[in-house]
Amino acid sequence: MFDILTYIGILPFIIKYVGKALAFITREPKFESFFAIEMMFLGNTEALAVSSLQLKRMKADRCLTLAMMSMSCITAAMVGIYTKMMPGEFIITAIPLNVINALIVTNILHPVKIMEEEDTVARVNDGGQKREPFFSFLGNSILGAGRLILIICANVIAFVALAKLIDMLLVIAHPALTLENILGCIMFPFAWLMGLDTGEAFQLAQYMGTKLVTNEFVVMLNVQDIMGDFSRHMQGVLTVFVTSFANFSTLGMIIGCFKGLVDDSKNELISRNVGYMLLSGILVSLLSAGIAGMFIW
Repeated sequence: MFDILTYIGILPFIIKYVGKALAFITREPKFESFFAIEMMFLGNTEALAVSSLQLKRMKADRCLTLAMMSMSCITAAMVGIYTKMMPGEFIITAIPLNVINALIVTNILHPVKIMEEEDTVARVNDGGQKREPFFSFLGNSILGAGRLILIICANVIAFVALAKLIDMLLVIAHPALTLENILGCIMFPFAWLMGLDTGEAFQLAQYMGTKLVTNEFVVMLNVQDIMGDFSRHMQGVLTVFVTSFANFSTLGMIIGCFKGLVDDSKNELISRNVGYMLLSGILVSLLSAGIAGMFIW
């Protein structure tokens, strides 16, 4: 559907003028500003797939910016499920915070300056190119989507398997040594700085580590029956932190998506900066949780 909207010019029109309005507020390029909103409703791979024409015509540095931003998205379809498992008011709070903080964090970690003539929205027949026949365009779109799904699935399986392998190797050294526990220890100072007492800060740090290694649903399932035992401040920062797709499997999804959409030079740049992508997702989640925590007591 989105490819059809792109073909007839409706989606580029929306991106151009909505992006222009958002760019006036954020001082970021039009497409990046629009993408920050788009990914919060469509999800990372869906938003990237919808923007495939734009990605192919953007320079590699800007593609990396979008990859970093994609670590902090959710899908609108998931919001209803999330609110059944965690406090709904905190879920709704997390969504706009993640949009704003994704722009802030990526601009700090990976600032990209572009010329005014580069800040454009791609169209099917840019540059005077002859428009491809509609059904030929639609057929290529369907084939591309099928290929993209296979690539994403393969990458996700590979990343999850790699994380499991690392866990198995760590357990050989010591039964309590796992990626979740290691990341939990790393996250403890940040959890403590959010104003929690030592006991709750340690619990929050462990949930943070679990979320990064697995996903937000694992944490939500673990805590949905005991949320009432936590302080309101703990409920708020935990809920806001887990409301995003920032985890190891998402790395595989994003890299797989770019692999199917852009050329090798852009994909190689993104693959070389996996650490930046994960760091971006973690910092956005921490920043959102910290800001929300200032007002939740």
